[in-house]
Amino acid sequence: MVSLWKIFFVFAKIGAFTIGGGYAMLPIIRDEIVKRGWLKEEDFIDIIALAQAAPGLLAVNISIFTGHKLRGTVGSIVATLGSILPSFLIILIIAMAFSGYQDNPTVIRIFKGIRPVVVALIAVPMLNMAKTANKKWWAWILSGVTLALVAFLDVSPIYILLTVIIIAAAVAKWSSGNCS
Repeated sequence: MVSLWKIFFVFAKIGAFTIGGGYAMLPIIRDEIVKRGWLKEEDFIDIIALAQAAPGLLAVNISIFTGHKLRGTVGSIVATLGSILPSFLIILIIAMAFSGYQDNPTVIRIFKGIRPVVVALIAVPMLNMAKTANKKWWAWILSGVTLALVAFLDVSPIYILLTVIIIAAAVAKWSSGNCS
């Protein structure tokens, strides 16, 4: 059984050393919890899906679900505190120290320079998840079509999800009807 201190410190490390939050945290979260053997890769993907569906911040939701899987309700609380406490303290210190520098050209350039890194940190786990989740040819096509619809045609993901749910339900009903 994983100790509560270990859960806290692992999620505190994740919270302290990631820039961008949310999707940018995924590779670090994955490395910490999958490589430690706390979760299998498939369970991690399921937790990401649940975390995205739940209201709130992605990284916090992942902390909640992972902590719960490891140690129940107390594990959820400890993982969540570990995840948010470093970020909260860092932002508090930055806000106090840099309140007069937000319009400084050097500070602006630093943050513009960080943006491409955050994009890469988001892209890598998405590709890894696609490799793990897309076991069939049609799953790759569905992922590609969804990407194109959302990224280039500005179609709401809600419409895509509803359409896929309806199609999947129809296929499941049709398949069960043909098997009888």
